Amino acid sequence: MKPADILLALIVVLIWGFNFVVIKLGLQGLPPILFTALRFACAALPLVFFIRRPAVPLHLLAGYAAFQFAVQFTLLFSGMKIGFPPGLASLVIQLQAFFTIGLAVAVLGERPRWPQVAGALIAFTGMGLVAAHLEARATFLGFLMVVAAGFSWGVGNIFTKRIGKVDALALVVWGSLLATPPLVLASLAIEGPDVISGALQRIDWLSAGAVMFQAYPTTILGFGIWSMLMRKYPAATVAPFTLLVPVAGMLSAALVLGEPLQWWKIAAGLLVLTGLALNQFGGRVLSALAAAK
Repeated sequence: MKPADILLALIVVLIWGFNFVVIKLGLQGLPPILFTALRFACAALPLVFFIRRPAVPLHLLAGYAAFQFAVQFTLLFSGMKIGFPPGLASLVIQLQAFFTIGLAVAVLGERPRWPQVAGALIAFTGMGLVAAHLEARATFLGFLMVVAAGFSWGVGNIFTKRIGKVDALALVVWGSLLATPPLVLASLAIEGPDVISGALQRIDWLSAGAVMFQAYPTTILGFGIWSMLMRKYPAATVAPFTLLVPVAGMLSAALVLGEPLQWWKIAAGLLVLTGLALNQFGGRVLSALAAAK
């Protein structure tokens, strides 16, 4: 990769990692489902008027919008709202990589190689270490919700694979549009009109800024740069940069929010990153060794 493109990839990693801090700050003034709805409404508008809808079947686009956006981020935001720390959330949600592998086996008939299975076992060991050290019941429930968010991301990835090659920015914008109405209805049904009205009346610059950061740097800019890099370089070259997202997330949470970095968090992070690295690079290492014989 060219140095300028490496810099762009690192900028995306920093945005996506720091985003977990922004979510935590935004949740101080907004209920989680409303926060999610506002994020995707802003991500869709006004770009949806200038970007043509991707030429994919509506049911696939709706499935992508539901699981990649609406369900995933409702669960993530709700888990963090009830106390799950943002740094750990940036780490736990990376289980999506292994949920994607399992779903691809079950739904698409793909066969995982042993490095992917070994990587999943190592990463889930890290998750076990996290679960063992969560003391508060609400925090453990938040942990389960973030794990479920990772599973929803995995389902969204299966829809993405079925959609195939389309303009990534168009997919994000139109997916955001389709995700917004059910999120508004869910917020009305679960959080209630009084909570929504009160939150909107009390909205301040911090909450508004959190929504804008979610919508534009995180969703539009982040995915826009990412899609450009994915078109320009092989996926195997670009994808490993996501290994740095939980590093950026945990460091950002420690620096900005004072989230402690206990030994077990560091150990869990190393286990998950080792599992992710084995998932990303293990197959290629085996292929290179076989070719060298």
